[in-house]
Amino acid sequence: MARVVAVVPAFNEARTIAAVVSRVRPYTSSVCVVDDGSTDGTADAACAAGAEVVRNTAGRGKGNAVRTGLAHVLRRDCTHVLLIDADLQHLPEEAPRLIDEAERTGADVVLGERRFDRRATPPARYYANRIGSRALSWFIGVAVRDTQCGYRLFRADMLRDLPLKARGYDIETEMLVKLRRRNGRIVSVPVTAVYAGQASKLRPVRDTTRTCFLAVYYRFLERL
Repeated sequence: MARVVAVVPAFNEARTIAAVVSRVRPYTSSVCVVDDGSTDGTADAACAAGAEVVRNTAGRGKGNAVRTGLAHVLRRDCTHVLLIDADLQHLPEEAPRLIDEAERTGADVVLGERRFDRRATPPARYYANRIGSRALSWFIGVAVRDTQCGYRLFRADMLRDLPLKARGYDIETEMLVKLRRRNGRIVSVPVTAVYAGQASKLRPVRDTTRTCFLAVYYRFLERL
């Protein structure tokens, strides 16, 4: 039986964080929200919803928040770590899809694979994801259609001694490249892409280009 801990990096997500926490809690043993220096009451809302809150200093970035959360929860007796974003662009009720797939296949990583509707998805985001995923699949060494989805489940033992350095959104790529270098098995399951007109914190072209360059470093230059 999987013992899953959720890690939720959050920056100024007071509007949605309580819903993420309360809706993912039924599928996990605990929820750890990493507040990346929010100024809008994100931490208080997360705590009130039942999450454990760890605070980062202001503006350290998503990668730092993920690393802080992993360092905090991997000390526990858990089998898996679920990463989910704080903005409700993932449906917490779909967490069992990832958990069931991990139990069924024994995979080290289960990625959420968003089904993008070209008519509903901002064009820059749609094409940056499609092109970036194709390029990054080569560095990862396995075909992945959605390398940048923040909804993902990891086997905890694969993360406990994995050196991670990314500070920003490239944390998603760094984790996949390095786990594949250690022969980690990656599978994907379909998840819903939810866009309700909210502005993305991801800068599609700039961040995807930067991530591709960093993938070269993670794949060929950095020692593990």
